[in-house]
Amino acid sequence: MPPDPMSFRRLRASSLRAACPPRRRAPIGLTPLIDVVFILLVFFMLASSFLDWRAIALNAPAAAKGGASPEGALLVEVRADGLRLGAERLGLEALAERVAAQLRAAPDRRVLVRPDAGVPLQRAVEVLDRLSAAGATEIALIRGRAG
Repeated sequence: MPPDPMSFRRLRASSLRAACPPRRRAPIGLTPLIDVVFILLVFFMLASSFLDWRAIALNAPAAAKGGASPEGALLVEVRADGLRLGAERLGLEALAERVAAQLRAAPDRRVLVRPDAGVPLQRAVEVLDRLSAAGATEIALIRGRAG
């Protein structure tokens, strides 16, 4: 009687399994993972900003007072064509010197800063920062003219 073909296949498969040891899974190496994490850390450290973030304290006019009172206050206008203290056009350094001189006479004097529409925010922040460095402690940011 001829051998059964199915039994021959089973015999061959079992003998192959016995001849080859079972495969082990390759362990996941932690070194490449640590390298990737380190590279990401370095990337985000270099991509982040190292600027000195300083807060500028502003006294927002209270609604009960009806807005910031311009009486006795220094009005600084930040316009597209330059800076104005009252009706006089000044540069940033001259403005800071003039405000510092007036604050020496009256240290509790309020400084109102009014940026016009279309003036970049960075320019208004530069003016606020410079006024703060000049000694102004009562700084208020007010809205531009209507219209």
